[in-house]
Amino acid sequence: MRILRSILAILFGISLIVAAINHFIRPEFYYALTPDYLPKLLVSYVAGLVELILGVGVLIPKYRPRFGLGIMILMCLFLPVHVWDVVRDHPAVGSHTAAIVRLLLQFVLIYWAWFISKK
Repeated sequence: MRILRSILAILFGISLIVAAINHFIRPEFYYALTPDYLPKLLVSYVAGLVELILGVGVLIPKYRPRFGLGIMILMCLFLPVHVWDVVRDHPAVGSHTAAIVRLLLQFVLIYWAWFISKK
């Protein structure tokens, strides 16, 4: 089980690092998921920085439980954005079906983060 947890932590960490880099290279990609009352570029950069820190942190076995918990919290913070996308007239991720799948995937990511945070 420890090996599986390590593999999943590495996969999640790499995924977060790639997503973080994308926040800096293509911040406009995330604008549709950012409410209009928030500064879109700043939100994209902050989210990217947080994802980068958590992604690198979860790769370090000694700190994996803490950073895994941090990822779980981040995924929970992103949850309302995905709920909002489901109920919008024109979801940012495309169709309503895609928005529902993305919302369900968010719960998988929350569980995944919780799983890798366990000692």
